[in-house]
Amino acid sequence: MADGDLQLVARRIRSFPDFPVPGVLFRDISPLLKDPDSFRASIRLLTNHLKETHGGKIDYIVGLDSRGFLFGPSLAQELGLGCVLIRKRGKLPGPTLSASYTLEYGKAELEIQRDALEPGQKVVVVDDLLATGGTMRAACELLGQLRVEVLECVSLVELTSLKGREKLGAVPAFSLLQYD
Repeated sequence: MADGDLQLVARRIRSFPDFPVPGVLFRDISPLLKDPDSFRASIRLLTNHLKETHGGKIDYIVGLDSRGFLFGPSLAQELGLGCVLIRKRGKLPGPTLSASYTLEYGKAELEIQRDALEPGQKVVVVDDLLATGGTMRAACELLGQLRVEVLECVSLVELTSLKGREKLGAVPAFSLLQYD
């Protein structure tokens, strides 16, 4: 079933060259989101990976702004967990912590609410894409400021030629699909 699910997911990822800027090959997940069977397959595959790898050791799923919000809550529900959000700067109320990072085509800043998690809790960070690793690294830095343990960073797609997982240091990374 896993191979069939993975093929179903892979068939729903399409590519757009030179978007959003020249030289970037954008991997579009819109067809996956449009197809309920493919989306369910992606959640099932990620859920199975996390159950096999971490068992019941995860306290929360952390979804990254913005497409991580599409996968994080569904994954958290399947695992019987809550979902915590890391947002772009200025989108969260109350006291926050922030970290700056570079994207494959720009710069940005992420924030998390100071009271989102307790020290010692264990989380998995979820996003749709691991490219240069800047977003996930910034998320891990934020979670480190809260003294939270990041068990793993997971994504639907990984652009391996950009070597983003190297920026995560000792934090393991998992992706369903890998492209150069």
